[in-house]
Amino acid sequence: MAINPDLAGRSYPAAEPYLVGREKVREFARAVKASNAAHYDLEAAGELGYREVVAPPTFAIIVAQRADARLIADEDAGIDFTRVVHADQRFTHHRPIVAGDELIAELHVDSVRGMGAGAMITTRAEISTTDGEEVATTKSSIIVRGEE
Repeated sequence: MAINPDLAGRSYPAAEPYLVGREKVREFARAVKASNAAHYDLEAAGELGYREVVAPPTFAIIVAQRADARLIADEDAGIDFTRVVHADQRFTHHRPIVAGDELIAELHVDSVRGMGAGAMITTRAEISTTDGEEVATTKSSIIVRGEE
């Protein structure tokens, strides 16, 4: 199935919230080798003015990829995930993510560009708290390789 060129401009509403857990922040920080004590220690985070441990900046990918999954699962999109190559990822943070945040993400397909038999799809996930506070914007580009 070919990539649906009409995907550009499509939005996928936020799904169930993701509750940021203290141990998830610590596990992610260890995985990405983030060394700031505020990622691990509540007191260290408090000294910086945070109510909880602070997630490393790339933690937003967890919430963004949950939003991306809705696009991938959309049969009308025509995306064969076995043919996907991740091309680019960018983050704009409006405020740090901290343990206890309940986050949601609305996904927007910003562009679809044909590339030979394949396509490059650029998406934007607007991440906010369930109360509507903006937290981060992620932009991602994937290349869906065409059939050989």
